Amino acid sequence: MNKFREKAMHVVFALCACVSIAAVVLICVFLFANGMPAIFEIGVTDFLLGIEWRPSNNIFGILPMIIGSLYVTAGALVIGVPVGMLCAVFLAKFCPDPLYKLLKPAVNLMAGIPSVVYGFFGLVVIVPFIRDNIGGRGMSVLTASILLGIMILPTIINVSESSIRAVPTSYYEGGLALGATHERSVFHTVLPAAKSGIFAGVVLGIGRAIGETMAVMMVAGNQPVIPDEITDGVRTLTTNIVMEMGYSTDLHREALIATAVVLFVFILIINVSFSLLKRRNEK
Repeated sequence: MNKFREKAMHVVFALCACVSIAAVVLICVFLFANGMPAIFEIGVTDFLLGIEWRPSNNIFGILPMIIGSLYVTAGALVIGVPVGMLCAVFLAKFCPDPLYKLLKPAVNLMAGIPSVVYGFFGLVVIVPFIRDNIGGRGMSVLTASILLGIMILPTIINVSESSIRAVPTSYYEGGLALGATHERSVFHTVLPAAKSGIFAGVVLGIGRAIGETMAVMMVAGNQPVIPDEITDGVRTLTTNIVMEMGYSTDLHREALIATAVVLFVFILIINVSFSLLKRRNEK
């Protein structure tokens, strides 16, 4: 009976894995089957390197959106990665138990807040602050970067903390035995041993940042132009799709699906690059 149950569970797990793989394959087939013809019709160079997006004139250049996505994602990482990593170190190695019982649920709660709530917070709090103290209209690359930096914190903190706690205690104790202080043993012994998991948290944070739509749409300004300063408005690839998909037709609709193809390839390149970097560091 036990053997039958074990075989049955193996079949169930295998089916679940096949369903997951099939879903990814179907998404890829749909995107490339509907997006690649539009790219070739518009022209690969004109589509990827064009600086004008005017669907009414059949001009579809997504370079401003590509650059906008890069700027916003990079800004979010500059803000979110250091804060997230240091917070994870504090929770794992420095935080007193009574305070941990308060901070850990708060971090988990941040992960459950809807994107539109983050966007409303950015619109009401961050946008006026940037407009009054730094300049510009407030809806800008900087505003979107700050908001996304806050949004990716739970992902980076939780994954990094789990990685730090997974490091054997002997690493930390060995550092202390060699005369290192508590702080030096944590930052020079434990953190390097946990870098693989921290990299995974950063990759997940990048995926969250580059794929976020609603919050960015509410605070970024949504201007399909290449920003000259961090206080200028910007439009990302995801917001470009969401804003225009509802009323698009024919080539316009296909161009938006082609934009999703570019976004998919972009995320794939990031994941592969981090995977190669991780393997290189492990050697």
